Amino acid sequence: MAKTIHRDNRGVTIAAIIVVCWSGLLVYLLRFPVDFASPLPYLFMLLQTHLYTGLFITAHDAMHGVVAPGRPKLNRMIGTVTAFLFAYNWYPRLLPKHHQHHRHVATEEDPDYHHGSFWPWYYSFLKNYITWWQIVLMAITYNVLQLFFLLENVIMFWMMPAILATFQLFYFGTYLPHRGEHAPENKHKSGTQAKNHLWAFVSCYFFGYHYEHHDKPYLPWWQLYKAKG
Repeated sequence: MAKTIHRDNRGVTIAAIIVVCWSGLLVYLLRFPVDFASPLPYLFMLLQTHLYTGLFITAHDAMHGVVAPGRPKLNRMIGTVTAFLFAYNWYPRLLPKHHQHHRHVATEEDPDYHHGSFWPWYYSFLKNYITWWQIVLMAITYNVLQLFFLLENVIMFWMMPAILATFQLFYFGTYLPHRGEHAPENKHKSGTQAKNHLWAFVSCYFFGYHYEHHDKPYLPWWQLYKAKG
């Protein structure tokens, strides 16, 4: 009698929810009447920023094979789509860089690491990951979108959230956990946020629990809180 194989579809479902929420909110906001005196547009911009970050976190989880465990083709497809939606990042290019980061964390061979202060490190981070063809595609998309939607909507709800999400990912997922010196017994050379699951989710999908991620990279973002002691 054939053995039934149980597949965990939770990662796929969560990835689909993030993509649907990001795309659905973007479509809505591109036609949203912006009143700069109201707090609502700014709150929507922050929400869209958080969903942009969720796209990249999903692509990141795919790099560890945990979005669709046991189904590498589906896992890679989801990673490719979510990375591409985040400012046209190319998953096959990101994948080896991220695993290099895990193998050589906080060393000269770590593509995410820069021995310096915040702004030079941020510049190094962007220079290492942004390519000229991404800039070209973003410029084309920007010009196409403003043919159909108001300029302030395009900037506030499509362009700014992508920029802010890049900053969010860098600050909470790279700079804070890897800055400064780490004790010799810290095998992952990574810091971690204090235990606060609500803030950890809002700030960067639990990736402030960064030591825990390096220690248990097989945990998807939505289970990472369980590793926090």
